[in-house]
Amino acid sequence: MSGITVRAVDFSGGDSGWSDFVSTHPACTHYHRPEWASVIQSEFRQTPHYLIAHDASGVRGVLPLVRLRSRLFGDFLVSMPYLNYGGILATDDTARDALLDAAIDCAQSLGVSHLELREQSESNRDLAVRTDKVSMVLELPESIDELGKAIGSKRRSQVRRPLRENPDIQVGGVELVDRFYQVFARNMRDLGTPVYAKSFFLRMAQTFPEDVRIVTITVNDSPAAAAFLIGHGEQLEIPWASTVRDFNKISINMLLYWEVLRYAIDSGFKRFDFGRSTKDAGTYRFKRQWGAEPQQLYWHYWLSEGVEPPKLNPDNPKFALAIRAWQKLPVGLANVIGPRIVRNLP
Repeated sequence: MSGITVRAVDFSGGDSGWSDFVSTHPACTHYHRPEWASVIQSEFRQTPHYLIAHDASGVRGVLPLVRLRSRLFGDFLVSMPYLNYGGILATDDTARDALLDAAIDCAQSLGVSHLELREQSESNRDLAVRTDKVSMVLELPESIDELGKAIGSKRRSQVRRPLRENPDIQVGGVELVDRFYQVFARNMRDLGTPVYAKSFFLRMAQTFPEDVRIVTITVNDSPAAAAFLIGHGEQLEIPWASTVRDFNKISINMLLYWEVLRYAIDSGFKRFDFGRSTKDAGTYRFKRQWGAEPQQLYWHYWLSEGVEPPKLNPDNPKFALAIRAWQKLPVGLANVIGPRIVRNLP
């Protein structure tokens, strides 16, 4: 007997040592923090099922889980929906196995179709796995000048091009949410993707004021580019970045990432996470030009009997028609309808 007990956590009565455990675990991501349970529950109306493992010595592992009931893709558990990372954090394989067994028991008792764990390391259990995604991570140099030398003259000239327009560059927190959302919402409409509610970004900025930073660029009083950043330990991540297509001809995206990386270096971060990409896709190549290296992601699945691994990607026919229709919507209407749809898209 391992002596490990796994139980659900009700954070209304404290976090039972969750915060202390994740704060010292080397594989912890920002999305393992317990505050995300209330963010997702309030913004998306999905139900957290957070599991914690402990024995006589203390906490041995945690697993943040959310039950996602989607009108498009069914009923399932995922760690973590809407975000890049999640999965099991444990002190050893025994604790990890105990948490996985408890998660499968939870999935079976709820009657969901499958369990999805978005992890950065391969499982030692016989689980179905997706390996088409990587995160792109750059080891940051000591100075922005060193970065400039590393990216080469062509890219430096692309960074300088928007500067001819005398852009207004702002770095801040919650006060820039509105400006960020103007760019983000328009770009999502142009891509044919339902947009998150502005309240989601506002809540993140309010919940994690020390970790969230926003970078915006305005050209001739028009919002042109924006990035939403989350810091964790020595790493800064850019989960959301957008540009307005009208400004792409002046390489506004290059200036945006230059300013974001400048902020990361000046703030003392050691690594910059460009976010998730499909191998060899356009975004993958864009991130490689900055010197980012791919780190394999493993999306592990437990599947109930007769269920196949989900196909939640733009190649799924369920998305194709919707994307083309969405691109034709006025931005204001897309902003009203989008948050009602996007809660169904993990």
